[in-house]
Amino acid sequence: MKKTIKDFDLSSKKVIIRVDFNVPIKNGIITDDNRIKESLPTIKYAIDNGAKVILMAHLGRIKTEDDLEHNSLEPVAYRLSELLDKEVIFVDQTHGELLEREINNLKDGSVLLMENTRFEDLNGNKESGNDETLGTYWASLGDIFINDAFGTAHRAHASNVGIASHLPNGIGFLMEKELKYLEKAITNPDRPFTVILGGSKVSDKIKVIENLVKIADYILIGGGMMYTFLYAKGYNIGKSLLDSESIAFCKDMLEKYHNKIILPVDVVCGLAIEENTEVIPCKVDEVADNYIGLDIGENTIQLFKSYLNKSKTVIWNGPVGVFEIEPFDMGTKKLCDILTNIDGDVIIGGGDTSAAIIGMGYQNSFAHISTGGGASLELLEGKPLPGIEIIDEK
Repeated sequence: MKKTIKDFDLSSKKVIIRVDFNVPIKNGIITDDNRIKESLPTIKYAIDNGAKVILMAHLGRIKTEDDLEHNSLEPVAYRLSELLDKEVIFVDQTHGELLEREINNLKDGSVLLMENTRFEDLNGNKESGNDETLGTYWASLGDIFINDAFGTAHRAHASNVGIASHLPNGIGFLMEKELKYLEKAITNPDRPFTVILGGSKVSDKIKVIENLVKIADYILIGGGMMYTFLYAKGYNIGKSLLDSESIAFCKDMLEKYHNKIILPVDVVCGLAIEENTEVIPCKVDEVADNYIGLDIGENTIQLFKSYLNKSKTVIWNGPVGVFEIEPFDMGTKKLCDILTNIDGDVIIGGGDTSAAIIGMGYQNSFAHISTGGGASLELLEGKPLPGIEIIDEK
């Protein structure tokens, strides 16, 4: 069991907390602050226990000088200040005398957010390459390191693995929550255990399917990836998304696990991936050459419901339709309605699934909505996550 923030005396200590503030920002305005809100319990605990809080986070990818202008964490500092109802000192540097002076001047219970850690990627990918000198320098700024950024736990960066290599360390409450739900689901789930997999390409989920098909009782396939499975089964899929490199894999999975992998029986098609296209419900053996599959159909929703209603654990990774365009969001919405009423734990994978469900108003309807898309996928694949592996055991 990993050490947590509760295992340390934080009083008067400089506590570096790696948080996930990689939020969408448009014209300087944060359009979804869920990740900031999810970090609040850990930050507030550190404040309440007298820590001098030093927050580190990344935002976007930094490849050119132009990227610096659009990926500053300054808007995040303003929003965090509002949510905490206290001043958050923002330092627009990732190293140097100003940052060091501001940190050394921190009082117990105060909060500082430094600039986007990936600004250090501009000259040599020092952050994302886990540069030893950078990790050592950042560690020198604090006394204790707490990793609460599940969204980057699958990456070995200077701001997680690098710092943790040089300081007493533990995980925050969000990381603890992520691991509690996801690890239990894949190691000791309450059964029946059902997985819903959507998203576009099968190739993105091959390792997930290979791992979970051995653990889960049922895997319900939706989203763009369902058409490759249907094609592998011999159905015409028209102009629907086909991941040609994964056809053989789909055939193999269907042969070996035909009782576990549940495919749609009907779909909702259109003539284009756009609003106001003709909406064409049809069975999976009725898809014409010019149709594009864009959602699961009503009969499939009822089929999936028959499995979900008896499930005690559900993991959902990937929307089952093109949820950004009405009415092809209906399958995803109706699954949300079904899952809010089951007698079991529902765990939502990160990325597009979380965005869809939060956008549809189901943010508080499930046991856990993951904040980490890539990290949750790799955990579901059974891979060790470097940002967690480096943390000390109790």
